Amino acid sequence: MNFVFISPNYPDNYWMFCRGLKKYGAKVLAIVDTPYNSLQPELKEYCDECYVVQSFSNYDDMVRALGYYTFKYGKIDWIESNNEAWLTLDARLRDDFNVKSGFSFAQIDEFQSKAAMKKYYESVNIPTARYTLVDSLDTALDFAHKVGYPLVLKPDHGVGASFTYKLYNDEDLKHYYEKTLQYHMILEEFVDGTVFTLDGICDANSNIRFLSSMDYIGSCMESVNNQLSMASYTTLEISDEYWQLAKKTIKAFQLKNRFFHCEFFRLNQDVEGLGKKGFVLGLEVNFRPPGGICPDLMNYSCDIDVYDLWAKIILTQQSPEFKEKPYSAGFAGRRNNLNYKYSVEDLKKEFGKEIIYVKHLPKAFAAAMGDVLVVARWKTKERREEFYQKALMTI
Repeated sequence: MNFVFISPNYPDNYWMFCRGLKKYGAKVLAIVDTPYNSLQPELKEYCDECYVVQSFSNYDDMVRALGYYTFKYGKIDWIESNNEAWLTLDARLRDDFNVKSGFSFAQIDEFQSKAAMKKYYESVNIPTARYTLVDSLDTALDFAHKVGYPLVLKPDHGVGASFTYKLYNDEDLKHYYEKTLQYHMILEEFVDGTVFTLDGICDANSNIRFLSSMDYIGSCMESVNNQLSMASYTTLEISDEYWQLAKKTIKAFQLKNRFFHCEFFRLNQDVEGLGKKGFVLGLEVNFRPPGGICPDLMNYSCDIDVYDLWAKIILTQQSPEFKEKPYSAGFAGRRNNLNYKYSVEDLKKEFGKEIIYVKHLPKAFAAAMGDVLVVARWKTKERREEFYQKALMTI
C-alpha cells in the first residue's frame, strides 16, 4: 500500500497520521514544503521517504513528486492531506495519477461549494437556510428585500469565519459587496440558532466507526470579527437524533474512508419559513478532521488516539466500539484585549487536574481561537458549566 501524505509537517501534529499509517502496514510517502532538516524527528521516523517541494501551490512540483514516487515504489494507492487547504490539490493529483481511493476533482469542487452542499442536505430531507449566489449587487439586494435582514455574506468556497459578515441593512450589503468583489460570495438569511458539529470517521461502506459532537459557546464569526472570547467542548453523549443526522449526511455526500466535520444549526426560536424552535438545519460539511485542537479534544474525551484510529479504519476496516465518552473535553479561548475576572492561575487552582494545559497561541491561530487557550476536561456537565462561567467572565 503506497500512501502519499501531503503536508504532514503542518499542522505540526499531523505526523501522528503518518505514525498510524505506518503501524497498519502502509508505505508512507510524504510531501513536505519545508527543508528536511527542519522536520520533526517523529515525522522522519514514521515516513519511508519525504519529498521536499518549494510550494504545494506549484502543481508542476507536485506532479514531479508523485512521478518520482511512482517510478520508485510503483502505483500510488492513496493520496491524502486531511487538510482543507489541500483537498482540491489531493483530488487533482488523484485524477492525474488514476488514484480511486478518494474524491475526484469534480466531486470535491462541488462539495466545497456551500451553495452546492444544500442540494445534498435536502436530498436526505435536512433543510438549510435560504440563500443566493452573489453574481451582482442587484441580485443581492433583491434577495435581501425578499428575505429580510439580518443576512450573512461569506465566501461560497471557504473555511472558518474569514471574510464572513453579518449585514443589517442595504448600506452594509453595498459596503461588503464592494469589499469582496474578488471572491465568489454566497448570501444567506441569518439563522438565530446554536451551532453544533458531528465529527467522525467512516469506513469504505460509509459506516460511521467513530462519532463525536461539539457545542460552541459564542459564535466563531462574532469572535473573529469582534475579538470576543471563544469556547467549544465535546459532548458527553451522542443522542439517537445526532446518530441519525450523521448517517443521513454521510449517505447524502456518499462519504467513504474519511474523516468528516459536519456543522448544523438548532433554531433558538420559531422562524417563519424555516421551522419551530429546536428544529435542525444543515450548515456545511467539511471533508477532513475538525480544525485546530479538535482532534485532540476527541482524544481527551475518550482516552483514545484518533490519528491512529483513522489509519486503522481506512487500512483495516476495523475499529473498537465507543459506547460512552467518559469526559467532556473543551477549550476556553481568552483574548488579550479583555479583562477577565479570574486569572489563568485562579483557574488552575480551582480546577486542578481537570485543566490539561494552557497555551499562548501565535497570531495565525489566535484570530479564530483566542490569544490564550485553556484546555480542560470534565466528568459532569455541572463541572463544565462552572469552568466556563469562570474562564469567560469579564469585569
